Amino acid sequence: MPFLTEPDPKRGVALDVLPGIRRIVARNPGVMTYHGTNTYLIADGDGLTVLDPGPEDPIHVADILEAAGDVPIRRIVLSHTHRDHRGAAPALQSATKAPTYAYHRPATPIFTPDHGLDDGDNIAGLTALYTPGHASDHLCFSFTTTTTGQPILFSADHVMSWSSSIINPPDGDMRAYYQSLSALLERDDALYLPGHGPPLAEPRALVAEMLAHRRRREAAIRAALREAPATIATLAATLYAKQDPMLKIAAERNVLAHLIKLAAEGGAIEHGDVWQAV
Repeated sequence: MPFLTEPDPKRGVALDVLPGIRRIVARNPGVMTYHGTNTYLIADGDGLTVLDPGPEDPIHVADILEAAGDVPIRRIVLSHTHRDHRGAAPALQSATKAPTYAYHRPATPIFTPDHGLDDGDNIAGLTALYTPGHASDHLCFSFTTTTTGQPILFSADHVMSWSSSIINPPDGDMRAYYQSLSALLERDDALYLPGHGPPLAEPRALVAEMLAHRRRREAAIRAALREAPATIATLAATLYAKQDPMLKIAAERNVLAHLIKLAAEGGAIEHGDVWQAV
């Protein structure tokens, strides 16, 4: 797939993305997070919206507060409640007294937003799009820039420019992921600003390829099971050939998500730790 790369971004600096939008990259690089989580600072008439405050890291919180300067942070918005996006929320809220906004049914019991959001809700110019798949509480946010009128999408971890997303059951749902990708193909956003990695221009081509790639993977799993029953580990080793231990685990979780989808659709069945075609 035509993924993008970028040099390691400056740390502790708010990088200009578009007029009124800046990005701070958290200090949590890794095989699952690329250079780190993107925290976005979005200017509004009454102050700033912080979208995805990032991981639990006092240095990152200090970076956000320094970037805000004398401009008040009015609200803290979460795309989803995975800890690399949610972890800094308590400390940032303590420092700013800003309310939190997230999907009204958060996936983690340790976080409850001050204001629950649902599909179509608007907050400070951001319109929530419910996009489950990577997470059951995942929201993208559409936004139209005031200076150019350009439609953009904060795509969080649903569509990233540097890698595909892991779908990790039970909270991750491959059927929902297919549906959410298909919904994005109906839109005309000119730019995606993802949760990790650089901005993605002309995003529909990558979204279409991501969906096609998942369908090819599913077909390969189905074909392998028609040849012989197999375990998740065997299927992942055959289809992904990952060497990094973390990526091996991610591959196995993706395979499981595909198998659960196939089972729900009557295409596979589990016997113990072995799956077979139906």
